[in-house]
Amino acid sequence: MIPVTSFAGKTVAVFGLGGSGLASCHALKAGGAEVVAADDNAENVAKAAQAGFITADLRNASWANFAALVLAPGVPLTHPVPHWSVLKAREAGCEVTGDIELFCRERRRHAPDAPFVAITGTNGKSTTTALIAHLTKVAGYDTQMGGNIGTAILSLEPPRMGRVHVIEMSSYQIDLTPSLDPSVGILLNVSEDHIDRHGTIAHYAAVKERLVAGVQAGGTSIVGVDDGYCRDVADRLDRAGKNVVRISVKNPLASGIYFEHGNIVRASGGARSEVAALGGIGSLRGLHNAQNAACAAAAALAMGISQDVLQNGLRSFPGLAHRMEQVGRRGNVLFVNDSKGTNADATAHALSSFADIYWIAGGKPKAGGITSLTGFFPRIRKAYLIGEAAQEFSGTLGTVEHEISQTLDVAVEHAARDAEASGLADAVVLLSPACASFDQYRNFEIRGAKFRELVQALPGVKPVV
Repeated sequence: MIPVTSFAGKTVAVFGLGGSGLASCHALKAGGAEVVAADDNAENVAKAAQAGFITADLRNASWANFAALVLAPGVPLTHPVPHWSVLKAREAGCEVTGDIELFCRERRRHAPDAPFVAITGTNGKSTTTALIAHLTKVAGYDTQMGGNIGTAILSLEPPRMGRVHVIEMSSYQIDLTPSLDPSVGILLNVSEDHIDRHGTIAHYAAVKERLVAGVQAGGTSIVGVDDGYCRDVADRLDRAGKNVVRISVKNPLASGIYFEHGNIVRASGGARSEVAALGGIGSLRGLHNAQNAACAAAAALAMGISQDVLQNGLRSFPGLAHRMEQVGRRGNVLFVNDSKGTNADATAHALSSFADIYWIAGGKPKAGGITSLTGFFPRIRKAYLIGEAAQEFSGTLGTVEHEISQTLDVAVEHAARDAEASGLADAVVLLSPACASFDQYRNFEIRGAKFRELVQALPGVKPVV
C-alpha cells in the first residue's frame, strides 16, 4: 500500500467504492486522513463500513468539512452530465481528484526521481503495459504494475529508486489526474471511443494528450504517429520543447522508432539501426502488436535497458490472457484465444494476423456487426457462429463457408476437427467473437477461460512454449 500523506489531518470524501475507491480509503487512512466513504451502491457502502470506514450520504453532508473529493474513474466527471457528487464538490469549492493523482503527489513528496511509466491510447494499452512491466522485470527492476490494467495504484508498493511503477491509464483516470508527471509517458493511438463520457472526439483526444504533455523535465514522451490526432500531439510536444520519440508501424521515420520487415528500427540524424527483432514471437503477432512492442521498446531504451535485455524480454513475453493468447497446439493446428475481441475493430487485428483461419465468432452483437471485416473474409476457411449474433453474421458472411454452432463447445469441437482434417501447414482455430459475451457469459474473461478449458481438453493438445 502507498500511504497518502498529503491529506494528513484532513477529512476527505471518497465516492465510488469499487476496487480503486476502497484502496483509496485505506491509503488515505494510512496516511493520517479521516475518510468519509460513499457510493450509490448499498453493497459497496456496506463493505466500506465493514472495513471500518465512516460512511455517509454525501447529499446531506457538510462539504465545508472536506479537503477533497476522491472520485472513482467510473463516475462521470463532465459528460453526459457531472455526477451529483461532483456538482456538490464544485459548489463548495472542493477539489475533485482521483487515486492516480494521489500517487503522483506522494511520488513528488518522497521519491520524485523514481521511474514512473504511464501508458494510454484507445487500443493496445493493456498489452503495452504488461510488456513494459515484463521488460523491466527482466532488466532487474522491482516492478509494480497497475492502474486500469487491474490492481489499484494505491495498493502497490510506494515509489523509491530501483522500483518502477508501470501504470495503464484510461481517459477517465487522466481526467482525474491534473498533475500527472510520469518520467516516461506513452500515447499509443487515438480513435473514436468513450464519446459518451467526453462529449467529442476532440475533447477525448485532448484528455489523452495530457499524459504525454505532462511528462516531467528530462523525461520522454513516446507517441504513435500513425493517426492524425497523435501526429498533431507529437508536433505540439516538439514545439513545447519536450523530448519526443515518434513511433510508426506503417512508415519509416527520419527520426524515431519504426517497424520494418519484422524488425524494430531506430532512426536518428540520418543513421538507422535495428533495435530488436519480432519474428517468431507468437505473443506479439500482428501489426497492432508491433506498435505495442515498438512503444515498449522505446520506453525500455529511455530507461537505459540494453538491447540484449530488450530482445530477451520480447522473446520471453507470454502475452495477456484473452488477447491473442496461444492456448494450445495439436499437430499443425494452433488454438488462439482472443475473447477480448469484443467488437469488429478488435477482431480485425486478430484476423489480419493469420492466413488460414477457422473462426469462432458471435455473442451479443455490437452496432455494425462484422460488415467492416469483409476484407478479411478470404483468410477464413470456415466460420463457426455462436450466440445471438449467429443469424446476422451468417447473412454477412454470405458465400464464406460457415455453420451455426450456437454454443462454444460445439464450435470448438467442429473447428478443431475441420482444421486438423484440412492438412494445412498453419491452420488456426481463432476465438475472436467481434461481440460482447453477455448473451452466454458474464464477461469476456469467463468466455475466454471456457475456450481455453475446451481446447485443453481435446485429445493430443499441447501447450505452446
